[in-house]
Amino acid sequence: MSVEDLHAELVELLGARGASIDLRAREKASVDGAKMSPIITELLPLGLADIVAFPTNAVEIAAVVAAAVRHGVGITPRGKGTGNYGQGIPLQDGLVLDLSKARSIIEVGDGYITAEAGAPMVALEQAARETGQELWMYPSTAQSSIGGFLAGGSGGTGSIVHGANHQGFVAALDVVHASPEARLVHVEGDDAQPYVHNYGTAGIIAQATVRLDPVHDWVGFYASFDTFYDVLAVLREMRALTPTPRLISADLPEIADALPNDSAIPKGRASLRAILDTASLDAARAMVEAGSGRVEEVREGPQACVRISTLSYNHPIEWLQKTSPGTYFHLEVGGEALIDRIDEVHAVFRGGMLHIEAQHVGPIGMLAGIYESPEQVYAGIEALGKLGVGVHSPHQWNVDFEIERTVELARENDPLGLLNPGKLNLDYAGPRKGAIR
Repeated sequence: MSVEDLHAELVELLGARGASIDLRAREKASVDGAKMSPIITELLPLGLADIVAFPTNAVEIAAVVAAAVRHGVGITPRGKGTGNYGQGIPLQDGLVLDLSKARSIIEVGDGYITAEAGAPMVALEQAARETGQELWMYPSTAQSSIGGFLAGGSGGTGSIVHGANHQGFVAALDVVHASPEARLVHVEGDDAQPYVHNYGTAGIIAQATVRLDPVHDWVGFYASFDTFYDVLAVLREMRALTPTPRLISADLPEIADALPNDSAIPKGRASLRAILDTASLDAARAMVEAGSGRVEEVREGPQACVRISTLSYNHPIEWLQKTSPGTYFHLEVGGEALIDRIDEVHAVFRGGMLHIEAQHVGPIGMLAGIYESPEQVYAGIEALGKLGVGVHSPHQWNVDFEIERTVELARENDPLGLLNPGKLNLDYAGPRKGAIR
């Protein structure tokens, strides 16, 4: 491995500002949001990039990958660095491929939008709205890049209708494999799906085409309740609203109180926040009032809806963690038992608290608890399963989705093991249920 020679080649390719071996740049490129998890903080073997490259378009992305392969340098792709579990950390040093400057929106068509990997999701949404369309979905961190969301994310705002980002959202990708002649490889439909949610271990996404819907007249809807039980009953009912809501989130008073101060999220009350079509507002109001709640505010405009998105999925738990750093961990959970057996769910972990989301397959959420040890988490996962709760532990940096398929693809596309090294177990022999790897 020759980092010095690679740096010289990349400077010639990208210019003096297109590649850096400066320590500050390397440190900045070598972290993500993994500190959110006390579990992964204990386990994660942190690395430090030897060099950082900043390609500005898809063609340059391919050229950088080709250069790194020729020099035998591992490549860790990075979007906006908003991931929480170490997938963008260069565990074995090498090159961090920062894609945030390759952010052009190439085309907005009828039912689709094409953009380079570093384009922020909020920019795609804005471009789509200018043509009377909107994204099928976008993540709670709306500033995340499209490449990062597809390679590392799962779902988000819009998932009640459309599911996860590997379920039809992706129409086509231009990807780069790890070969000395690396080039852009165009894949469409079913052939594109194996590159989704594999952290760039089988091919790096350089450009993406994703689905659009006709735009809705969305509003931000805030309600509050005396108790979390009241919220859960209304959340279950609101899933059936027509048109289908784009998002429904709810929190216990303890979690709601940790959110940024907002007059529409009163202290000491359970909170429900939703992105609703204006056609369903009257029905939503009636549901809240019949459920002993009160509508706090209805806010218009795209920014109001993005604001609600930033308070969904794992973000409320992040705000909770800020109140007591290092105290809480969380698990991704799902199933009707989150509503039907909520007291038992909360009791699994000391200090157990659920943030809940409506989803097309039923309620999902983030269950927070006070962290004691990995063994405590293993036991809790087993206990939750007995209650009928589906559980996924996010506290791992290895690929854990469609592993057999990803391993097979990586062996073909990355024979030297240079793509995001340390994130894919090539000797995979099956997961240990509930394992924190």
